Amino acid sequence: MNIDTSGTGGPADPGGTPTRRRRAGREAEGGRGPARSAAARRQSVGLFLSIVPFLVLVFLFSYLPLYGWIYSLWDYRPARGLSGSEFVGLQWFRMLVGSPTQVQQIVQVMLNTLAMSFLGIAASVLPLGFALFLNEIRATWFKNIVQTLTTLPNFISWVLVYMIAFSMFSSTGMVNSLLQNIGLISEPISFLDSSDHVWLKMTIWGIWKTVGWGAILYLAAIASVDQSLYESARMDGAGRFTIMRHITLPQLMPTFFVLLMLSIANILNNGMEQYYVFQNAFNKETIQVLDLYVYNVGMTGNNLSLATAISMLKSLISVILLLSVNTLSKRVRGTSLI
Repeated sequence: MNIDTSGTGGPADPGGTPTRRRRAGREAEGGRGPARSAAARRQSVGLFLSIVPFLVLVFLFSYLPLYGWIYSLWDYRPARGLSGSEFVGLQWFRMLVGSPTQVQQIVQVMLNTLAMSFLGIAASVLPLGFALFLNEIRATWFKNIVQTLTTLPNFISWVLVYMIAFSMFSSTGMVNSLLQNIGLISEPISFLDSSDHVWLKMTIWGIWKTVGWGAILYLAAIASVDQSLYESARMDGAGRFTIMRHITLPQLMPTFFVLLMLSIANILNNGMEQYYVFQNAFNKETIQVLDLYVYNVGMTGNNLSLATAISMLKSLISVILLLSVNTLSKRVRGTSLI
């Protein structure tokens, strides 16, 4: 029989006093501590090993190629190899700022690049608006059809896009033939082989190809909006356009601003596929963006060293833009991109 020694007159506590029980609990937790730490370490190691393949891929395809920057210091000839080529130091960098012809070409290329990039940034509101109105379609089958038809162009290569453009807008294409047959024009209109409005044409083709794909991010953001906000607005008598303006649109703005800042940081990265397939002797001066210019200098002009020097400067400017946009995001939004 347990004897009460606490002076309370009740039955004795088999676990001892509260102080003794707390001490026993701490000792038990202390015994589990090393096992818990070992489990946490094993989990951390497992998580790290799961990302190692991706780190290796990033190193192989993003950092290891930077070794090729040394070609900008040589007059590289593929037949001779790097060891057989002449070391010229900063000759190609001096040429970029010392040759009037080269400076004029660079200025025109930068003008093309920035103009089409800013047009693309200005058009970045279109996927937002498209997703906003697409979300209001009540017929699910029609909504799915529209979304599918507008997303498919993103998976069509630019070569096939040019084939479509050529069959429709060439001098003997469907549009010119139709306009001539109905008597609206007597001579074919040069849609593709002309330097007029090239920036606008390339922007329109880009919008057609990417607007549906770009809307997917906004549709996903809309799906995550708290439905109680819509229910409360409807109970207060808000209409569909009022709900779009005061609930859906504000919820999409954080996503829009993140994508906008990333677009500004990548303002020099237009890519070259679209412009490469659409370029010809008539529009080369106004369609040549920086990536395409690097390709033309290196591959067509057979000057890999100069192309490397231009690409280096582009990479450095892009990094500076990214850091600037990241600083701006931190000051304006309170969060950074990287």
